[in-house]
Amino acid sequence: MGRELTDGGELVPAGGGLPTLRKAAATCRACDLWKTGTQTVFGEGTKRAELMLVGEQPGDREDIEGAPFVGPAGRMLDRALTEADIERRAVYLTNVVKHFKWEPSGKRRIHKKPNMQEIGACRPWLDAEIRAVRPRALVCLGATAAQALIGRGFKVSTQRGELVESPLAEIVTATVHPSSILRAPDEAARRTAYKEFVRDLTTVRAALE
Repeated sequence: MGRELTDGGELVPAGGGLPTLRKAAATCRACDLWKTGTQTVFGEGTKRAELMLVGEQPGDREDIEGAPFVGPAGRMLDRALTEADIERRAVYLTNVVKHFKWEPSGKRRIHKKPNMQEIGACRPWLDAEIRAVRPRALVCLGATAAQALIGRGFKVSTQRGELVESPLAEIVTATVHPSSILRAPDEAARRTAYKEFVRDLTTVRAALE
């Protein structure tokens, strides 16, 4: 089996299926985030998924459990998928960066945004996931994912929900990350942000149909 060299010198199995990729990613040392993360958090879902959702990076809960979108933002996503009439088990979930980047705040580990070097080091893993799954629709969750996959000029704040032409998939768009809904300043803002998030997911579901 051929191999693809990443920016950090790690080898990504070329042409391998998801189990092969997941096993290889577990020992990735392409950037320094493996030193502080508990484990690699690889993507999860069926290889026949028509819809792939891509976030920024795993959070504290994901880092501990080793699975994407299992913390508070994941629960928010589950609820929104249900309201948009999308089955989570039919979706492939992953992140641009596969290790949790954090900084200490008392006894807590606080999310820290990954830099371009870390995003670049992880990109071959994400590209390999996209090749293995070949989704019809790819949705970037949040600005980091959108700028990494759609382009640095894409602004989620003004372009969310827009369908863009891309070689990544037949349908490509971006919306907010569900964690941003949790950070809304008050309950009214959270309700509005959540409603808009469900609307974006519903638009993607309709496009797939």
